[in-house]
Amino acid sequence: MSTVQEVVTEAPAIEAVPKKAMTLGYGTSLAVLALLILVPLFVKNFIIFQLTMLLIYALAVMALNILTGGSGQFSLGQSAFYAVGAYTSAILMEHGNINYALTLPVSGIVCFGFGYLFGKPALRLSGVYLALATFALATAMPQLLKLGVFEPWTGGVQGLVVTKPDAPSFVSSIWSVFSGRAMSQDMWLYYFTLAVSIGIYVASVNLLRSRSGRAFMAIRDNEIAASAMGVDVALYKTLAFGVSAGITGVAGALGAIAVQFVAPDSYTITLAISLFLGMVVGGVGWLPGSIVGSAFIIFVPNIAEGISKGLSGAVFGILLFVVIFLVPHGARQVAVIAQQLIGKLRKS
Repeated sequence: MSTVQEVVTEAPAIEAVPKKAMTLGYGTSLAVLALLILVPLFVKNFIIFQLTMLLIYALAVMALNILTGGSGQFSLGQSAFYAVGAYTSAILMEHGNINYALTLPVSGIVCFGFGYLFGKPALRLSGVYLALATFALATAMPQLLKLGVFEPWTGGVQGLVVTKPDAPSFVSSIWSVFSGRAMSQDMWLYYFTLAVSIGIYVASVNLLRSRSGRAFMAIRDNEIAASAMGVDVALYKTLAFGVSAGITGVAGALGAIAVQFVAPDSYTITLAISLFLGMVVGGVGWLPGSIVGSAFIIFVPNIAEGISKGLSGAVFGILLFVVIFLVPHGARQVAVIAQQLIGKLRKS
C-alpha cells in the first residue's frame, strides 16, 4: 500500500490541485472581470455579440477541459452535447413558451443525463478509442436532428428561429437612468451570459478543488493507483462526462439564444474540433485558459482571412503551428512565464 501511496503522492497533478494551478490570482481575476464588464460600454453591438460568443465558447472549452484536463478522457463529441443543449432551449422557448433563463438549467440537466449515459458504455474505452467513439457521436448528431420523426420539434433541415430576449423592465429602467439610453438586446444578453459564465466558472474551480476533483485527477494520472486507493473509477469517469456535457449544454443553450437560430449543420464535427483546439491553445488543465482558447477559435480565423481570403485555411494552419511550436502548453505556459518575470522584477 505504501508503494501505491507514493505513486499517487508523486503525481504532479495532485500536487497542482491547489489554487494557482486552476485559477488566476485574486488581483488578476478582478482585473479581468473589470475588463469584461467595462469593454461592452465602449463598443458597437456587433462587437458585443462577438464578446458574447467568446464567453459562450469559453464555457464549452472549459467543460471539455474538465473532462480531458481533469479526468484524462479525450472527447471529440462536444458538438453533440452543444447541439442538444441548443435544441432543448430552442424547443422550450418556441414550442413551450418558457422563459429563456429557465431553459438553461433544463438544458444542463438534459445534457448531464445524456453525457452520463454515454459515459457508461464508454467506460470500456480509453485514449484513441474513446476519441473515436465521441467522434462518431459528433458525426451522427446532425443527421439525427434531421430525422423526420423529430421534425415537428426541431424544424428538420430548416432549423428553428429563436426570439432574442429583451432586458427586464427594471434593469432597462436602471440602465436608462445611469446611461441615458435604452439597454439593447445584445448588451443585456452579454451581461446575462457573463453572470452565468462567472457562476459556472466558480463552481467548476470549486469542483476541481473538491474531493471529486481530486478523484478526477487521480484517475487521470494513474487509474490503477486511484482504484487501489478506493476511488470508484467507473462512477467518477461517468460523472466527469456528465458534468462536462451539462456545462456544454448550458453553453449551447446560450449560443442558441445569442445567434437566434438553431440548425443541424451548425453543430458538425468542425465545432467539436474547434472546441478541442481551444482547449489545447488555452492550456490543458488550466480553466482560465478557456477564454484565451475561445478567443483563438473566434478571432484568428478572421485574422487569417484578412491576411489572405483565398488561402485563409493555410494561413490559419500556419498561425496555429506557430502558436503550438512556441508555447506547446498554451496560455498556461505564457501565464507561468509572465508570473516568473513579474516575480523577478519585484525582487530587483
